[in-house]
Amino acid sequence: MRIEQLEYIEAVTRLGSLRRAAEELHLSQPALSETVRNLERELGVDLLDRRRSGAKISDDGRELLPHIIGVLDAVDRLRQAADHQHQTSRTVRLGTVNAATVPLLVPAIRSFRASHPATQVEVIAAQESEIHRALLEGRFDLGLVNYLQGDDMPPEFHTTELLRGRAVVCVRPDSPLAALRTVSVADLLTEPLVVMRSGYVMHRYLHRLLAGRTPSFSYSTDGAEMGKLMVAEGLGATVLPDFSVLGDPLERSGSITCRPLEGDATEVVMVVQRRLSGSVPKAARDLHELFVQRAATHRPGGSYGG
Repeated sequence: MRIEQLEYIEAVTRLGSLRRAAEELHLSQPALSETVRNLERELGVDLLDRRRSGAKISDDGRELLPHIIGVLDAVDRLRQAADHQHQTSRTVRLGTVNAATVPLLVPAIRSFRASHPATQVEVIAAQESEIHRALLEGRFDLGLVNYLQGDDMPPEFHTTELLRGRAVVCVRPDSPLAALRTVSVADLLTEPLVVMRSGYVMHRYLHRLLAGRTPSFSYSTDGAEMGKLMVAEGLGATVLPDFSVLGDPLERSGSITCRPLEGDATEVVMVVQRRLSGSVPKAARDLHELFVQRAATHRPGGSYGG
């Protein structure tokens, strides 16, 4: 049984004759009649009442007609749903805390572009809470979020670990802190600090690290990328995950470098998340898989230490 056979029966019933149905369907009348006969033989029912004056739906066919219409309606809904998914897959919306742009995000999107040339990726920088809210509301397809070692993962999301690293002090190479093998909290407080704004995991980490002690001067910014630029411009030091610094173009060019924090082994974990409920477009699933593949082969460039 084929869908077009059911469509032909519907057309004959609606138009009242094989001739008019054949004209609408752009078929020859004999071809239409033979297709309907094949369906009748398969079902064992005469769907049409054929007379010299023409062919119309038979009594048996009329009884089956609601089922035929139901199948055609279901097929139409399936096509509409597939078309909707295709259209919504034209853009994948990704929320990110912007702490792994170079080593993870950019290469993954580059690979995605090669395999999905017609699909756009919209990257939106946001805080963790904003990313979670947008994921639940369906405004984001995926989210890149950082957690500290020991944090609980929210149960309403599918969470996949991508990168795991340590917090480091990011400084200019000519900073006094760059001459140290490791940086203590006391050392860190001698420099102006570029601090991530409240709502970012590194703000929470630094607040815990300083334990109420105050830096000589501080700036506040959104996201690691602006923080690294401010460090490169000589405004101070910042604290970021090592995977956010090593391999960054600023680090590769010698504009910034990083040093481990003395006596602190707290790990920072980057994950990709999507909501558990609801469907996820195939394009978003493909990008998710590229993040996992890229993270599995990721080896930060550069080095830190004295």
